[in-house]
Amino acid sequence: MKKDFNINAKTVYKGHLNVTYRGITAIKCPFDYVIYQMIINEIKPDLVIEIGGNKGGGALYIADLLEIIGTGIVHTIDIRDDFDSLIKSHPRIKTFIKGYEDYDLENISNYKKILVIEDASHQYEDCLNCLNKFSPIVTKGSYYIVEDGIIDKLGFTKSYKGGPKKAIKEFLKTSSAFIIDEKWCNMFGENATFNINGYLKRI
Repeated sequence: MKKDFNINAKTVYKGHLNVTYRGITAIKCPFDYVIYQMIINEIKPDLVIEIGGNKGGGALYIADLLEIIGTGIVHTIDIRDDFDSLIKSHPRIKTFIKGYEDYDLENISNYKKILVIEDASHQYEDCLNCLNKFSPIVTKGSYYIVEDGIIDKLGFTKSYKGGPKKAIKEFLKTSSAFIIDEKWCNMFGENATFNINGYLKRI
C-alpha cells in the first residue's frame, strides 16, 4: 500500500527542476515562489536584479508580478543569451548576458527601491563575490535573497566549496547592514525553503 504522504528535500528538488512559468523553464521551489510574490507586493521595488536568469522563467514571473502592482523592472543577468523570446520582448525585462562581473552598477542610478535575487552558480566564491558587489545597492527595508542553500541538505556542499550557506555566514560576519529575516525563512517550517538563511533584509 502506498503512503498517503511522502515528501522531503530530495522529492521537492526533483520536482523543482521541472517547474515552468508560462511554459518557460523557471526551476524554483514552490515555497519560494509563493514567498517572492508576497515580498514583491510588500516592497514594491522599482528594480529587481536577478543574477542567474537561465531561460528566463523566473524573470518573467517577477515581471508579471510587477505589472500587476504597476511598477518596476527586472534586470536579469546570465553568462549566455539563452533567454526565451517572450523574455526579450517583455517591457519590464532587460537582459544582460556577460555575467554578474560585467554588470555595470551605473544601471541602477535611476531606481529608488532595489531588490536583489542571486541564483547564479551557487559556488561559494561566486556567492560571496555577488554579495559584496550587489548588497550595497539594496535599499533599506528591501532584500538580498541568496538562493539554494538547500544544497547542503542534498549532499552537494563539497561540490560547491561550501556554497551559499558558507558565503552568507562569511558575509554576515563583516556586514551589520543585513539580518536573516526568519519571517520568510521559517514561513512553512524552520528553514522550509530552498533559500536556507537566504532571505537577507537590509536594516
